[in-house]
Amino acid sequence: MNSSTSMPPNWGHIVSVQRGDRWSIYRRLQELDIPCACPADGTLRVEVNHAVGLFLVRSTVRQFLASRGESLDWLERCWENAAICSRDR
Repeated sequence: MNSSTSMPPNWGHIVSVQRGDRWSIYRRLQELDIPCACPADGTLRVEVNHAVGLFLVRSTVRQFLASRGESLDWLERCWENAAICSRDR
């Protein structure tokens, strides 16, 4: 249900994000085929039924809300871990 208008009451889980970010996050979640909606009450609602979906929602929200410094730190840790993993092969 990727809709901005029609959805059953109490559908999905509310994701707490700034109103200005919710449409960008909503569009990205749609691209990822995550069921979501932006009802008139200003919330972002997401339906997640598996761990991969939860990870995708978390990653998407983090992408929009993390500061540049936080994103750089995370990326550097990923590179360090990838280098360690490739040395172990």
